[in-house]
Amino acid sequence: MKVLILGGYGVFGGRLAVLLSDLPSIEMLICGRDLGRAEAFCRENERHARLRPAVLDRREIVDGLARYAPDLVVDASGPFQDYGADRYRVIEACIDARVDYLDFSDAADFVFGVARYDDRAKAAGVFVLSGVSSFPVLTAAVLREMAKSMEIVSVQGGIAPSPFAGIGLNVMRAVLGYAGAPVTLWRGGREARGIGLAESLRYTIAVPGGRPLRNTHFSLVDVPDLRVIPPEHPAMTDIWMGAGPVPEVLHKTLNLLAKARARFSLPSWAPFAPLFYRVLNRMRFGEHRGGMFVHARGRTNGEPVERSWHLLAEADDGPMIPSMAIEAIVRKSLAGSRPSAGARPGSGALDLSDYADLFRGRAITMGFRDNETGAPLYRRLLGAAFATLPERVRAVHDGVGARRWAGIAAVRRGRGLLAKGIARLFGFPGASEHVPVSVTFSPRDEGEQWTRDFGGKVFSSTQTAGVGREQYLLVERFGPLSVAMALVVEGDRLFLIPRRMRLGFLPLPRCLLPNGTAFETQDADRFRFDVEIAAPFVGLVVAYRGTLEPVAGW
Repeated sequence: MKVLILGGYGVFGGRLAVLLSDLPSIEMLICGRDLGRAEAFCRENERHARLRPAVLDRREIVDGLARYAPDLVVDASGPFQDYGADRYRVIEACIDARVDYLDFSDAADFVFGVARYDDRAKAAGVFVLSGVSSFPVLTAAVLREMAKSMEIVSVQGGIAPSPFAGIGLNVMRAVLGYAGAPVTLWRGGREARGIGLAESLRYTIAVPGGRPLRNTHFSLVDVPDLRVIPPEHPAMTDIWMGAGPVPEVLHKTLNLLAKARARFSLPSWAPFAPLFYRVLNRMRFGEHRGGMFVHARGRTNGEPVERSWHLLAEADDGPMIPSMAIEAIVRKSLAGSRPSAGARPGSGALDLSDYADLFRGRAITMGFRDNETGAPLYRRLLGAAFATLPERVRAVHDGVGARRWAGIAAVRRGRGLLAKGIARLFGFPGASEHVPVSVTFSPRDEGEQWTRDFGGKVFSSTQTAGVGREQYLLVERFGPLSVAMALVVEGDRLFLIPRRMRLGFLPLPRCLLPNGTAFETQDADRFRFDVEIAAPFVGLVVAYRGTLEPVAGW
């Protein structure tokens, strides 16, 4: 297969070429305006597939098709929002030349309008799929999976890229182009207008049992999902899609600019794209992680239900996801499963199982969460991951009434004066190699009170499910101090990892978060706990480990 990639050394086209470079049966033409950049890219990335540099602008596509005779054209150039009156030039040329076509378009109007070429593409025997990227291919696949068990009424979704992912100049132009401009979406069961980047929400992406992203600020973006997904779900009345780029200070600057443009009828901010491009690609700090979410509300058997899907991607695997949809189509075509002829949005091109195959072997995880009202606290927070815990760990957390477990523990204490003072303040037990211990679990308003008794030394805390910026976190309160922790399943251990801390309603700096390792697991037929509480600038405060078994009669 010979694949011609317009924008082949750019962000998305380049990543697609890397993803396909292991295929000896493929030849890729890496096209752009700068031959030097194309040649450098080919030298750096050629593996089994053959890479050929070429100078080709989309305006010269007719000559390019005649010169190179590709089997497939991939348009990864953009910005598709700026293609103007002759925006379908490449598609028309491909149909006339009987060449298959795919693109990365993130422009809703462009993708929605491709269907006008359906009859021509079918007559030519070629496929023309537009918007073949995470938005809307992955989101549409997720919603089709959800629709198997619910009637979808409203949807919110978003993508949170890693700060180290990098963003192309054309993407930045597109974003600034619709910042403050009307964005077509569905509200209240009819077509409506939102304001790009001027509407925001906060959400926590948390794959069940995984380490969640920090609570993220998302803003409305103009993506194909807003136009192409509602017709697939007859009961859908509302859809909203956002992006959560970081750093948040720059993101909120974009929000202010969008609101100013909308309020005062200012011109597009697109001319400032080079400035934002340079700033955003230099302000790289924080976690090298990214993610996506889709949150749906609807009905099952007439009853209201909520379900959400979460994806987390670590390090350099995340930035590859937008290019994986086209990768999958190319690989499936080589295997004999070619898309049917016709022109349409790419939203139906792949199923969620196709993505599961693509993610295998990479640091990418995904999973669904159901709104399990009334379920035990840890089951609600862990979702499907709760079933993977050892039997005794599940037993400790699966009750909803009062219960008591007892056993033996060993306790270590910090030696510094400040560590001793903190331990005394919270009532932590003294050092001992062998001390009887019991934990009483008592229901308390949507959570539990844990009363720990170490040989007569008693201290307690209250655990609840976090809300707002602490969504999907376990919040443990010791008097006025509360620590929000992620519940992370690794092998046969359940780790509790501090993510946020408050004194009353006052958030405390992350540099003050307690550290040390805390986990639960199973030892033979007993529940085993291993908790180490340390504080920055203080060191070890207290550490206790031991085993527990249920007390009869509770």
